[in-house]
Amino acid sequence: MASAAEQLAANMNMGSFAKATELHKRLLFTLGALLVYRIGTYVPIPGINSEAFLAFFQNPDGQRGVLDMFNMFSGGAVERMAVFALNVMPYISASIIVQLMAAVYPPWEKLRKEGGESGRKQLNQYTRYLTVFLALMQSFGIAVGLNAQQGLVDAPGLFFIISTVTTLTGGTMFLMWLGEQVTARGVGNGISLIIFAGIVAVLPGTIARLFGLAQQGQMSAFVLLFIAALAVAIVVFIVFMERAQRRLLIQYPKRQEGNRMAGGERSFLPLKVNTAGVIPPIFASSLLLLPSTVAQMTANANLPAWLAWLPAAAGQLQHGQPVFTVLYAVLIIFFCFFYTSITFNPEDTAENLRKYGGFLPGIRPGKRTAEYLDYVLTRLTVIGAAYITAVCLLPEILVAQMGNSVYFGGTSILIVVSVTMDTVAQIQSHLLAHQYEGLIKKAKLRGKGGRTPGTKAPAGRTPAPVRR
Repeated sequence: MASAAEQLAANMNMGSFAKATELHKRLLFTLGALLVYRIGTYVPIPGINSEAFLAFFQNPDGQRGVLDMFNMFSGGAVERMAVFALNVMPYISASIIVQLMAAVYPPWEKLRKEGGESGRKQLNQYTRYLTVFLALMQSFGIAVGLNAQQGLVDAPGLFFIISTVTTLTGGTMFLMWLGEQVTARGVGNGISLIIFAGIVAVLPGTIARLFGLAQQGQMSAFVLLFIAALAVAIVVFIVFMERAQRRLLIQYPKRQEGNRMAGGERSFLPLKVNTAGVIPPIFASSLLLLPSTVAQMTANANLPAWLAWLPAAAGQLQHGQPVFTVLYAVLIIFFCFFYTSITFNPEDTAENLRKYGGFLPGIRPGKRTAEYLDYVLTRLTVIGAAYITAVCLLPEILVAQMGNSVYFGGTSILIVVSVTMDTVAQIQSHLLAHQYEGLIKKAKLRGKGGRTPGTKAPAGRTPAPVRR
């Protein structure tokens, strides 16, 4: 039998959506925030020669694999060297570091486990501080690299470096604040929606470039159809795996309440195959972007003898290269297990089940239940990590075989599909909450003996007189 939430979800229509005024406000706020983000990706930093930088960025002789991925995540802001060129990557890197420290550093681990809401706010504050530091470091490296290139800066010098560092760091902090506002006042997942908007904005240009290559004869029609079919198959596969779950039966014992027996209900504990979601590829990409970008910017500079290995390292950290592929796969698998261990604690779940009288049939409550949950979750995470790694590495294999001209990011497709599904789920939850509020109001009116608004008394009958 379907649950009450499933019945309400099945009965949702455009009429219920039209009445959800709170959801309308959240959607409009989210769209407005994303519009502000897209405008910022077209505002260049002061002192940059936009035309010269675009020609430098699109130089076919350069190695742009990492910059292409960075440009896709930032919605094209890198090729325009806009104020949002760093996007939210420093914030994501800071989140990785704080979460790693919260797992190994005892004071932060205590804040995460026992601090409650105040502990979570304290860790978020540490993440903001670290975001500022990382943004300053990355923007300083970009400013120095641009200042050293001939013709890219109108007036190179110290003032340009200071203004570039200030602009890029301020842009990242503004996007971090904007993402938090979307999470609180919009439809949720603010940081993910910003990355989603950047990827979606770049995809039409990528598709147009593929069609252009096919028209020029640089790519056969068969290869183009193969890429399109592969993209559709990947989307279907992602949707299937993101909805896949293992449902563990939970049994509650019967108990005596007066002259009748109560309890004995059954429920399910759903464990997703991909518990970590889209976080592992984002974390892996952000960690690879930082050293790759630094190595690539210094590859053509006049380096001392002890840094002569940097150009070779920059060449290996490109899409399609074995070193990049191996590091990418290892980081994705690591973050799948790491993030799953943070978001789901088998011991806490087993303790909550024992506290409320629930148990897994055939498994003793307490320690044995925690061990069984960990056993099941580990095997599910193996499947989830293999699925995410396959989706993200398939384009890398195509790049190695066919070249950068056919590159489309598996990480990008995974982010777009996953964020779309999460956003739809958030909208449905707001609609369900609106319908529940309407049902509660109607129940209160009936309980008071009144009629619901918009209804009339039955024909031929008059209301009963009120006794005094």
